[in-house]
Amino acid sequence: MIDLHLHLDGSLPPALVFALAKEQGIPLPPDAQDAESLTPSLVCPPGCTSLNDYLTRFALPVAVMQTESAIMRCVQGVLAELKSEGVLYAELRFAPGQHCRQGLSQENVVAAACRSLAEGCRTLGIQAQLILCCMRGAPDAQNAETLRLAREYLGKGVCAADLAGAEALFPTRSYAPLFAAAPGLPFTIHAGEADGPESIRAALAMGAKRIGHGVRCIEDAALVAELAQKGIPLEVCPTSNLQTCTFADWAHHPLKTLLEAGVKVTVNSDNRTVSGTTAQKEMALAAQHLGLSAAQQARLWLNAVDAAFLPEAQKQALRAAVQARLAG
Repeated sequence: MIDLHLHLDGSLPPALVFALAKEQGIPLPPDAQDAESLTPSLVCPPGCTSLNDYLTRFALPVAVMQTESAIMRCVQGVLAELKSEGVLYAELRFAPGQHCRQGLSQENVVAAACRSLAEGCRTLGIQAQLILCCMRGAPDAQNAETLRLAREYLGKGVCAADLAGAEALFPTRSYAPLFAAAPGLPFTIHAGEADGPESIRAALAMGAKRIGHGVRCIEDAALVAELAQKGIPLEVCPTSNLQTCTFADWAHHPLKTLLEAGVKVTVNSDNRTVSGTTAQKEMALAAQHLGLSAAQQARLWLNAVDAAFLPEAQKQALRAAVQARLAG
């Protein structure tokens, strides 16, 4: 019912990707004659060997999101799916710097996404915000502009910034100067997925309010204790962790261990289309494979309320809605 770690480009409905590609004359795989036959090209393949392999599934969705109209349709397309599944609140993240190939500025991209988000939330009756991602390996100037826009649009559709991309190739610590130049801006950082505990420690030292994934903290007992003591939320995405080979199988996934250690774990989809999942499905799978009790599942949903980039008054309203859903 809450999804805090949801990549917009990795969550586009295949029918929308197909339609946008056809309209824009973007080449499709030879065997993609309709949305159904396109879907395998958008979903993480069996035998995926790493995060870098996983990230190849984003090429076509990013390619179709290079105009203001397409970006707006994509935001509303994802919001409509979330609403149909009963999601109460979501934070959609994307990297505006990846959508400037046809002449849009990052500000054009962000403004369009914010307009579409506001319209979609109003017409669909769903609550959502945007997180703007800096990208590992991108030019410094591009990432600095992303943070500038995150600050400018904060509270106007944007709720935070992020650092995403190939964590193993571009160490988190290298981006400390970038985020130091944006004091007061709330941000989360992808860390502790393709790289180990040192990546999470670097993110904490930089001032991250949440950690994207963070599951490899399990390799460092002192770090687990620190995360629990400081109440730093982890945006855990189990299916994605398995697909990127962070863990071999559900039996090795530390979600339940971290929850029982007092870490503020949340459960999220990561990429609804690429991973073929939803936040609700992730919770059901975790309950099935890890033996989560009803109380533990409720705790995970309520952790997500606490972790949301929302003012306290809105958190209270969201908490009441979650508790009502759990009671029903």
